[in-house]
Amino acid sequence: MNDIQTINRRYETIGWGALFVWWGITEIFQFLPDGSGAIGIGLILLGLNATRRRNGIPISSFSTTVGILALVWGGLELAASVLSLPFEIPIFGILLIVLGGIILARELSGRNNTL
Repeated sequence: MNDIQTINRRYETIGWGALFVWWGITEIFQFLPDGSGAIGIGLILLGLNATRRRNGIPISSFSTTVGILALVWGGLELAASVLSLPFEIPIFGILLIVLGGIILARELSGRNNTL
């Protein structure tokens, strides 16, 4: 069991490091398309959980949910910049509401799985 915890901690550290490096890159290089930062973060979080699953380590449903929401957020931002919509969609606010709703629904339904 200790080996699994050690490996999982190592994967998490690598995942967080990659996330911060990617975030820094998207802040420095402003020429990247809108949404690319969120898409990259989503891919990093989902990749972390895929690596966990492949190695028999339980996945984190919280980071999986945040990864999926980040991909959706990035995809919507990218689509909005390409389509040049005449109005602005409050994507971040909508995703915060969705995430909060998921957390509340899980807790109120009696499921004790950690998000």
